[in-house]
Amino acid sequence: MLTIELSKSATALKRRHAGAIAALILLSLLCSLSGLPIHQSISNSWEGLLWGIANPVVSLNSLASILAIGFLCAGMNRGALLAASFLSASVLGTVIHLFYGNLVGAEIGIAASTIAIGAMLIMSIQPNWLLLSTLGAIAGLFHGYAGAESLINTEIMPLVIYILGVTVTQCAVIMSAKKTYPMLLNKISFLGLAVCAISMAFLGNAIYSVMFSFLS
Repeated sequence: MLTIELSKSATALKRRHAGAIAALILLSLLCSLSGLPIHQSISNSWEGLLWGIANPVVSLNSLASILAIGFLCAGMNRGALLAASFLSASVLGTVIHLFYGNLVGAEIGIAASTIAIGAMLIMSIQPNWLLLSTLGAIAGLFHGYAGAESLINTEIMPLVIYILGVTVTQCAVIMSAKKTYPMLLNKISFLGLAVCAISMAFLGNAIYSVMFSFLS
């Protein structure tokens, strides 16, 4: 009897995680379609908290990338290395931007790394831990750099709160994806295909923007 109750509780929890992911995807899609500016200037701690929490999910490409990392973590040996390297490199990418480092083509990097992660989901590839960690670090570096557009000239406390908010949201999305992985096991290839399709569209737009800026 206790086992049945625990099983029902676990299933209910997984459904809540799935519902939360669906809500985030809807929110991200609405933000993308409405043209809401992803990068906002941050002038105080409250704005730092709000935009830190929101930043990883307002862009559909960014959300798709983080979800794909969560699904890949759940299905891989030493998958936690992917999440750890992604989160650490994301903070590093933010710091690089704040010190006026130049990481060219951040949006292109996000889309390309997401396509690689989506391809692994489609083909159920089991890469070694070094490749997994490297891929997570590359994706995180570009995520952190691109997300720091609004942080230039921001005071230290709003900056720290923003980084904490981003990290908490990224962790929550990755953990939710890992929890829902067993429910979506027979649909992972389809999800990987969807992630690749979304990122390919963003990759095309990012390349066009870079070329337009260069020519103008």
